[in-house]
Formats: sequence, C-alpha cells, structure tokens
Amino acid sequence: MKLVGVDVGGTFTDVIFSDTESGRTEIHKVPTTPDDPSDGVSAAIHGLCERHAVAPTEIDHLLHGTTIATNAILQHDGAKTGMITTKNYRDILHIGRHQRPEHYSIMQEVPWQDRALVRRQHRLTASERIAPPTGEVLTELNEDEVRTAIEELKNAGIESIAVCFLFSYLNPAHEDRARQLIEEQYPECFVTTSSSVSPQFREFERFTTATMNAFIGPKVRDYVNHLATRIGDDGIDADLHVMSSNGGVATAKMVSERPVMTLLSGPAAGVLGGAWTGELSNRTKLITFDMGGTSADIGIVSDGTFAQASARDTWIAGYPLLVSMIDIHTIGAGGGSIAYADPGGGFRVGPRSAGAIPGPAAYGQGGQQPTVTDANVVLGRLDKDYFLGGEMSLDEQAAERAITDLASALGLDVPTTADGILTLVTANMANAIRSRTVQKGIDPRDFTLVAFGGAGPLHAVDVARELGMSEVIIPPYPGITSAVGLLTTDLKYDTIRTEFQVSDATDVPRLNSDLAAMEEELTDQFMTDGLDRSAINFLRSGDLRYVGQGYELRITFPNGLLDDDSLMAIFDRFHDQHRAEYGHDFPDSAIEIVNARVTGIGQMPKIRQPESIDAGSRESALIKTGACMFRVGNQLEEFDTTFYQREMLPWEQPIAGPAIIIQQDSTTVVPPANEFVSDMAGNMIISIGEQA
Repeated sequence: MKLVGVDVGGTFTDVIFSDTESGRTEIHKVPTTPDDPSDGVSAAIHGLCERHAVAPTEIDHLLHGTTIATNAILQHDGAKTGMITTKNYRDILHIGRHQRPEHYSIMQEVPWQDRALVRRQHRLTASERIAPPTGEVLTELNEDEVRTAIEELKNAGIESIAVCFLFSYLNPAHEDRARQLIEEQYPECFVTTSSSVSPQFREFERFTTATMNAFIGPKVRDYVNHLATRIGDDGIDADLHVMSSNGGVATAKMVSERPVMTLLSGPAAGVLGGAWTGELSNRTKLITFDMGGTSADIGIVSDGTFAQASARDTWIAGYPLLVSMIDIHTIGAGGGSIAYADPGGGFRVGPRSAGAIPGPAAYGQGGQQPTVTDANVVLGRLDKDYFLGGEMSLDEQAAERAITDLASALGLDVPTTADGILTLVTANMANAIRSRTVQKGIDPRDFTLVAFGGAGPLHAVDVARELGMSEVIIPPYPGITSAVGLLTTDLKYDTIRTEFQVSDATDVPRLNSDLAAMEEELTDQFMTDGLDRSAINFLRSGDLRYVGQGYELRITFPNGLLDDDSLMAIFDRFHDQHRAEYGHDFPDSAIEIVNARVTGIGQMPKIRQPESIDAGSRESALIKTGACMFRVGNQLEEFDTTFYQREMLPWEQPIAGPAIIIQQDSTTVVPPANEFVSDMAGNMIISIGEQA
C-alpha cells in the first residue's frame, strides 16, 4: 500500500509518502494557501511526487488533516444558518447555562450571545413533545408548522438548517421527519439534526453542537467535494479520508455530513504522531508539544492512551460541544506570533500571528512586525542559508529591523529584546502545559516531552527545563509529525446513548441491548465504507457520576455481555478514577450510568517503523561553527555553536551542546549544558542538564 498524509497548517502544508511494503518514506513542505487550501494540498502532493519519482496513480490512500472547520468557527465565517426547534424553546441557544467564561465580570464577552451561530430571527419553532425517560410521544409533530418554518427560512436566504427538538436523544422520530420535510421542500439546503450529531442529554450543548455542524457544514462539504475533484483531476485515484477530533479518520462522505467531527483535525493528528514517536523509543508517558507557525498544541499520552476531553471542558472558540475529541489545549504561540508593547508598556508575545502571508519579517514577504521566528534569527539559532534544509533563504536584516523597532519602544538592546521574546513565549507554553498537568494532579516531571511542528524543536529544551522535565524527544520528521500521525491511525466512529441508570437498580438487559445495537449500527456504517466485518473492533465505555453530581467521568467497559460482577468492577473503577481525579471518593454513594458509548475501529494500513540505516559521523554531519546567543543564569552570552546535518549524525553517540541540528522540515536547538543522541529508531533524544 502507498499512503500519503497531508496536513494543512497555518503557515505550511506538510505531506508525507509511505510505502508500507518497502518502508520507503519521503516528505515535502510548501506554503499554505489560505484562500484555497486545496491549492497547497495539490502543490504539496505534486511537489513530492516530482521530487521523489512517485507516480500519483500509485497512491492508494490519501489521509488529510484540515483546519477548514476550525477556521470557520474561529473567524465566525460560516453559512447563514437557521434553526427549527420545539415551541417556546428558541432561546436555549442564547440563555445557555449559569456558567459564564468569567464568573464575576460584568464586561465579559459571552460567545454564544455575542457571536450567535443562529440569529434569533432565524430560530423558528414547531409544536411537538417527546417525554423522558422512555421517549414517549406526548404531542405529535405539527408538520404544517414545520413547512411554514421551512418556507420562511428559505425566503430569508438560509443556507443551512439545524433541527433541534427536546429529548430527541431518546426518540429521534420528530427530528427525522422534519429532516424529510426540509429535503422535500428545500433540497439544496444543508440539514443537521441534533440526534444524528450528538444524541445525548444537555440540550444547550446538544443544540450548540448541532447548530455548529450546520454553521460550518456547507463550507466543509464544499471543500471536501472540491478537494476530491481536485485530486481526481490530478490523476490520484485514492481513497480520501479526513482526520477527526477523536483520533481516527472518517470517509469524505461522513465528514461532509458531520463536519463538526473535524474541529481538531490537525492537532489530533499531531498527538497521534507524537505517541507513535514515543513508542519507537519505548517511552509511553508523553506530553506532546506541537508548535507551528500560528499556535502550539499540547496533548497528554499515558501508556498509549490519549487523554479524552470531558463534557465539562470540550470547547471550541468559547462554544461548548458534545463530540468525542482528544483533550488538546491550544494557545496562540507559534513561530509567527507577534511581539509588541501593549498600551501600558508591557512586553507581550501573541496570540496575534503573522500567519503564512506576509509571515515573519525574516521570510522576506513584506512582514515588518517582530515575531518569534525573527528573534531566533537575530540570536543566530536559525541560519539564513539552511532554513527548510536550504530551500528557503531568510532575510537577516529584515528580522533585525523588526526586532530593533520593538527594542526602541521597550528601551532595550536588540539581543535582550530577542531573548525576551523567547523567554515570554517559553513561559506561555510552559504555563499551558501546567494547566493540563499540574492543575489536574499530573506531575510533568514523570513524562517525556515530544516536540514537533516547525518551531517545536527550537523551543523544546527551554520549555522542558521550565517544567523540570529531564528529557525531550525530537521525531525523525518533526516539522511534519501531524502528517505522520495521519498514517498511524484507523477509521474511527463513535456512538452514544443516554441511559440514566443507577447502580442499585441497573437494568442490565437493557444496557446489554443498547451496547449491542450501537455496535451493529457502527458495523453497518463500516460495511458501507467498504470494510469487512473481520477488520472491525469495538471499544466500550460509559459516562458515570455519583447521583447528584453535575458532570461525569469516562470509564472503560468490558466487551461481551455485562453481568453483576462486571458492573461491580466498572463501579470500582469509577471510585478509583474519581479519587485520582479529585482526591476523594464516596464508596457508599449510588453511581449513575449517564451515557453508554461504543467506539468502532476499522483497521487501515499504516506507516512502518523506520529501519535503521548505516550511521554517519560527527565529521560528516558537521556543517559549520557559528555564533549563537543563549541565556546562562541572568546573563545573555555568545557561544561558538556547532551546526549539524541531522541525517548524517551517528547513532547512539552522545554529543554535547550548544548545537543546532538542521533538517528539511525543522531546526532543533540544543543549548549549552545539554546533550543529545540519535537512537536506532531515528529519534533524537535530548537530556536536559542543569543550567548554570
């Protein structure tokens, strides 16, 4: 099988080719094309094929990580969206819950009110009522009211409609019928039902998830369809799959129907690539640190398991969501993050970014504002002749001019200003990691930092030292690790049913029946996608809480029929996890099974572990020796620094810093008092020493 993974980032579009039979791997990078990302995707694939003599017709699978959905939400650039909901409940989307982003501020921005996904005039109602706990129909759907609402929305120029009825997670009949009516009366409209996207309780979050799917739906659908046509025109007859937020991939058709699945598409692939990297070097407790041109993404991997976001902390751009996703924390800290003096004279870095166009001043594309990349150039850590493996030349004078302007505003000299930019961005990233570790009872010193992205290896050692970590791993292809992650996963779909069963009165037959039905539902979907039943596996879990609690913990369920003994084991695991999460548990309290979940996994071909090749030597890897500036204690000093070509480094031979390691897709900085070694798996492992 010949696989291609393409990840579209804020600055660069990365592509990797892997032949699963021969083990051959090739990589390529091109600038991202924000106006039409498919242009960059096509250019990246063609560039790789031409450079490495790969025939496009030989590609079997094309796996893609995209930011289309995320950008549509962040920029509030989606479809003109309407909503049909239960009579008297049109304002659920506006009211929300008692939680606010800032509990005590009277001047705060509330995203779902200030940037409504559906304007109130386009939230229409129809009479109907489904009742808990069984989904009994109390009031039949008034189809005439639905038809009237459809006509009004059509006349208003609405492009997408979300159908959100109360308790549809128990019985979707009314939502399904409303969908049929919309498809009959307004067939060109994009339609979403809340029960098809997120069939679970909490109406505010369910309605928000459905309206978000509707808001981004036409843009994602059109992009995926355009990309599929584009690659076909390019002579690529490959299966197209798109990365989902849950750590798996989905078919183009599935993504077109449920684009909300892709809101963390690229970052999720990065966590997978980081986990694969750690496994190559037998490290299983990992913090993944993906720093690109615009942002930095942090994920946690423990013993091969990805931390999953819970209902209480699954948010995108301030909107709550009810979809399965890897727990990823993103901050505006990248190579293109802009440094500036705020109105009070404070020194700031990010979250504003120079992006792909014009990019940092050093890129020579007209950028004039100082960025993190420019600071690295000024301090000598990025060499103008060896950026992107020598394929792109940096403008050192432009970088220095940008830093000089900021230095004048701050009253500092240029090197101190550049060093200050790196110190601030390091502190921002370390604090982001603390929020996902220390604040959750996890000690980052027990983990290895896996650093990747175009800028991650530049800053990894400083971040690790700030956190007291002892080791950093740099993957074989750090700048395209998210693209690598696309080739390490499987087709992955999730389904959920709300149960509301209590531990002292559990209806075990009903629970078994629901789990079996969910597995059969997923099996049908996989078989529609062309998989054999033998290639499908299932993972079961449930959302549990003590009776009276507001939020749940995710607990693994065993496969097969549940009985009293297996339920007791599940409840014991819940007590243990509650104690680990919160520091206490209540062994005598009743436990509620809120939701039952099934994740279906359809096996896909994957990238092979790289094979060891003949090692080089320090002499053959040596490019040059040059001056770089590093902070030692409170003093910024200049050091003679050795520049190496990574591909030529010897295996298992420790080399002391300061050193700069050059490769096509990234640059790694090893400051003084640290050493690194290239292991037989192709990873570079940096041991963190004590700073003088």
